[in-house]
Amino acid sequence: MIPMDTLLKTPNKLEFLHPLHGYSEKFSNSCSSRVQNQDFRFGSKKPIVRWGKCGNLRASSSALLELVPEFKKENLDFELPLYDSSKGAVVDLAVVGGGPAGLAVAQQVSEAGLSVCAIDPNPRLIWPNNYGVWVDEFEAMDLLDCLDTTWSGAVVFIDDKTKKDLDRPYGRVNRKLLKSKMLQKCISNGVKFHQAKVIKVIHEETKSLLICNDGVTIQATVVLDATGFSRCLVQYDKLYNPGYQVAYGILAEVDEHPFDVDKMLFMDWRDSHLNNDMELKQRNCRIPTFLYAMPFSSTKIFLEETSLVARPGLRMDDIQERMVARLKHLGIRVKSIEEDEQCVIPMGGPLPVLPQRVVGIGGTAGMVHPSTGYMVARTLAAAPIVANSIVQCLGSDRGFSGGETSAQVWKDLWPIQRRRQREFFCFGMDILLKLDLPGTRRFFDAFFDLEPHYWHGFLSSRLFLPELIFFGLSLFSYASNTSRIEIMAKGTLPLVNMINNLVKDTE
Repeated sequence: MIPMDTLLKTPNKLEFLHPLHGYSEKFSNSCSSRVQNQDFRFGSKKPIVRWGKCGNLRASSSALLELVPEFKKENLDFELPLYDSSKGAVVDLAVVGGGPAGLAVAQQVSEAGLSVCAIDPNPRLIWPNNYGVWVDEFEAMDLLDCLDTTWSGAVVFIDDKTKKDLDRPYGRVNRKLLKSKMLQKCISNGVKFHQAKVIKVIHEETKSLLICNDGVTIQATVVLDATGFSRCLVQYDKLYNPGYQVAYGILAEVDEHPFDVDKMLFMDWRDSHLNNDMELKQRNCRIPTFLYAMPFSSTKIFLEETSLVARPGLRMDDIQERMVARLKHLGIRVKSIEEDEQCVIPMGGPLPVLPQRVVGIGGTAGMVHPSTGYMVARTLAAAPIVANSIVQCLGSDRGFSGGETSAQVWKDLWPIQRRRQREFFCFGMDILLKLDLPGTRRFFDAFFDLEPHYWHGFLSSRLFLPELIFFGLSLFSYASNTSRIEIMAKGTLPLVNMINNLVKDTE
């Protein structure tokens, strides 16, 4: 539901041309080869604003965008041990991509004594993302020290009359500290680094050759693709037609704001800010957006206008226009913008070919929550599974080949219970795609009235199919009669599709 918990929010480096017709997409990729089923081209460092069917942005929107600073790369001051290609050594694992998931696997595999090479075009770059997580998720991974701000709970505004107080602490990840911690452990474990982009992989019987854009070839027994949503190395064999979560966010200094600094604003579905623009209000009724906010103080706040999921995704200028109208209505005057984020998160769609020679983790492996857009906590929790599987295969005396190891890792990463869970989440996404603003409000009114075990578990991917069935029945019982009729009318076909897919998917 919230784009904060994803690996997609990175500097404005690539323009997403299809099917979002010119959105700026935030990426942290290490692969420059042709992207399957999508077209990309390099864009400006400034936020990219397109003019489409929504008409020109208002003067107030343009004025807000004028406050956006030029993106500046910030690098960590680390002396990285470099991979020496002249030795021609075959490393046990090559990790392509330097995001949280890739570094976590590199750290844990190297800890077991296996040789690892991490390949990324900017290995020292601090992730320029805001990651928001539930505190209990990071506590379970012993990463509480990597949260720089926490809130005692969260708030959801269903409409002007209905407010939900969520008794679940929320936090923002200190991305500089988290990356520093991971890099330090990788360095001490002997991980070698190569600053480049992988443009091609050639598989041989016992190893794979990674061809980089600087002419260097790296040999590895196992290749891990951790490049995000580009799907450069991991192969798909089915039509890719996901939903898209699109968001625009700013970290801003403001005169004041109306929010409680002890609570984060998880969702604000109110639309009274659009009362003076009926055309915009009607658009918002058809495909609604909500405000997500992290108040750091009475004058510093992160604000993000988000389209939960749509197909095709909303235009970025449409979202910016809605955000400006909302801030004006709330009396929030932006004095300066420290950072901005433009996010496009593919949600749902098919899983990659299982198994295949290249191992994946994160977005490239289909690990985004199809109903919410959540991923960071899920992929960090999956890193030990991937790492342990690689170590068990390559660190054993059984002499596993690269292909056998990859097959085992995929099996451990996507066991049947996880595939069934994801199928249910895709079913949830298919229903959300069909809901207008009133329907969405009714859905979340019932969702956050559920027992915390259920909505916690759904958002954090902790529920598996038996419990998900009880979750669905419980949600149906809490829903209003109008919502029940709507769910039955709009959910019947997705339910049939889900059941068919569950029957077809066997061990």
